[in-house]
Amino acid sequence: MIIYALPLTQIITETFTSFELLLAATPVLLLILLLGILKMDGEKSAIFTLIVTIFIAVWGYHYSLSEIGLTLVYGVLKAIFPILIIILMAIFSYNVQVYTQKMEVIKDQFSSISTNKSIQVLLLTWGFGGLLEGMAGFGTAVAIPAAILISLGFKPIFSAVASLIANSVATGFGAVGTPIIVLAREIGMSEHLQSISSDVVIQLSVLMFLIPFILVTLTDRRLNSIPRNIFLSLLVGGISLIVQYFSALLIGAETPAILGSLASIIVIIAIGKITETKKSENKVIKKHSYKEIIQAWSIYGLILIFILLTGPLLSIKKSLDPIVSYTFNLNIYDAISQTDKIRHIKISLIDTGVLLFLGSILGGLIQGARLKDLLSLLVKTLLQLKKTVITVSGLITLSTIMDFSGMIGVLGVSLATTTGFLYPLFAPLIGCLGTFLTGSDTSSNILFGKLQTTVADRIGADKGWLAAANASGATGGKIISPQSIAVATSSCGQQGKEGEIMKKAFPYALLYIIVAGLIVYFGG
Repeated sequence: MIIYALPLTQIITETFTSFELLLAATPVLLLILLLGILKMDGEKSAIFTLIVTIFIAVWGYHYSLSEIGLTLVYGVLKAIFPILIIILMAIFSYNVQVYTQKMEVIKDQFSSISTNKSIQVLLLTWGFGGLLEGMAGFGTAVAIPAAILISLGFKPIFSAVASLIANSVATGFGAVGTPIIVLAREIGMSEHLQSISSDVVIQLSVLMFLIPFILVTLTDRRLNSIPRNIFLSLLVGGISLIVQYFSALLIGAETPAILGSLASIIVIIAIGKITETKKSENKVIKKHSYKEIIQAWSIYGLILIFILLTGPLLSIKKSLDPIVSYTFNLNIYDAISQTDKIRHIKISLIDTGVLLFLGSILGGLIQGARLKDLLSLLVKTLLQLKKTVITVSGLITLSTIMDFSGMIGVLGVSLATTTGFLYPLFAPLIGCLGTFLTGSDTSSNILFGKLQTTVADRIGADKGWLAAANASGATGGKIISPQSIAVATSSCGQQGKEGEIMKKAFPYALLYIIVAGLIVYFGG
């Protein structure tokens, strides 16, 4: 165990008033009020809080209007490149699968593998759900597995809760690594992306065994099934941990959830085939040709190939970047350093969002769709995500204003003063709070990533480790996020039972955050 030894008396001597602290906390408290208590829509909450944040920055922190204008431009550009483009293309890839009806082929494949209920639940929620999260995210990893479980005969409430619990660990690297990529950019550590990614995997390591065990135990509660449940959890958790760790270390944030889930799927299928003893007599299993299967997986396969080809392992992206990229530079005042700083926004033709677009278009053509129809679907996807565009842009911009004006610095000093060397124990809880409020790991990392590194500076902790702690905690918040629960109830036809589902899921989310906090504290 490492004791973070910066004296509290030194921290307390930092000069800020109680009034400045109250002003700095106002945007965060306002978001809690609007999202968590008043249940206001995300985009309305983000815009209203942004307006209040601008007022506080100008009036309370004496941040000039000209700097506010530059910060707004920077925040919107930072939201678009690459965050919103990745989100748009990730959802587009899923929408193409649905449009061409090849998602049904994938469903049929998973539904026919085993009659063992534990295998089915683990395969659909942890394996396939993790793959959907890694490729698309944003609710698909809850909606699709839950719907398939119900079609296999599982109760709707169970299907919803199991899918919510499973949609936790993988969300750290969801939507092709967007949460971690954004986190690294927000804290100014993009060059350490692989290190932060591997730290997140380490912090989630115990949970990679615990969550599969919870899933199979919820499915089969018999005492004589415990040894088998432990075996399944150790095997699936072990392969997930190994693959995710080396994916993070060697490739980056884009592939741990994808490759880890694919490896888990292979292992679970193998176990299912080996242990299958009884055949379903009444169930009609729909067979698909190899051509249909290849078509169904073409989008995800092409995206994965493109990501691997342009990843740091092969250095192709590094070689091509100077040719296919352009960088915007904005000179913006920073209140913490009290100097102007150059802020960079890079647009590249081989960024993750572009790769997702190419994989979706080429895969859609392979699946039989016309280019005209795919482009029309892209426009519909953009319209579908208009609220997400407003929400993410608002959150990124208000977080940027809080950072540049000095508000996050004040909050960081206050947190360090209050918790001292115990702060790492609570760091994941802050990430969890962010996801609970916004429904997004990405948004949580935007809101609190910089705050975590600010506290790390005050208490002498590793900045990358505490930033990773925010991402780790954010994955636990997904289990009980109102937005995730809304997706679950909609896909399971259980509207109106959100409270019941949250009540059932809450103990697992609490256990999740406690485990993450202990790992962060003792492993730092």
